[in-house]
Order: sequence, then C-alpha cells, then structure tokens
Amino acid sequence: MNAINEFLHITLQNSVNFFVTILELMGLIVIAYTSVISFYKWIKKDNGTRLYLAEGLASALTFKLGGEILRTVVVRDMSEILQAGAIIILRAALTFLIHWEISNEEKEQEYKNK
Repeated sequence: MNAINEFLHITLQNSVNFFVTILELMGLIVIAYTSVISFYKWIKKDNGTRLYLAEGLASALTFKLGGEILRTVVVRDMSEILQAGAIIILRAALTFLIHWEISNEEKEQEYKNK
C-alpha cells in the first residue's frame, strides 16, 4: 500500500510541476508578446500604449499566479508554504496595482476624449 501512495504522490507532483511550467510559460509568452506590441505602439506614439501594456501584464500575472496556487498542492513543509504564500501575496499585490493603473489610465483617456 505504501508503494501505491508513493507512486500516486510522484505522479501528482510530476503533473503539478508540468502544469505549473505550462502556466509560467504562458505568462512569459503574454509578457513577451505584449511588450513587443507595446514597444511598436510606443514608436508610433499611440495613446493606448500604456493601457495595452498594463492589461497584458495583468493577464500574464494571472497565469503566473495560477501557477503559484497550483504549486501549493504539492508543498511538503512549512517553509515551502511560506515561500509560496509570499510569492502569491506579491503577485496579487502587483495585479491589484496594475488593475488600479488600468482604471486610472481609462479615466484619463475618457477625459482626453471629451
């Protein structure tokens, strides 16, 4: 019975690590794509550049936050829980700040368009 438990734990750990890697990669791709497009928009002096970049970063952080939350499934000791918790708090705070920036940027663009 112990061998079955060990096999299931290893399988779960490998599955979680695979999906965490996929989510982290998706976040990285969103950041890279958004950055390149934003740079192009910046060169063209597009007024929506900051908003586009902020929305892309918020989306990427959501993927990365999902990966961190998934990582907590296979945590074995308290130090790993504290580390994952600290990363989740930091990423959640960054997401909150970016959403705040998005709302301010949208209000500023509405004001300029009136």
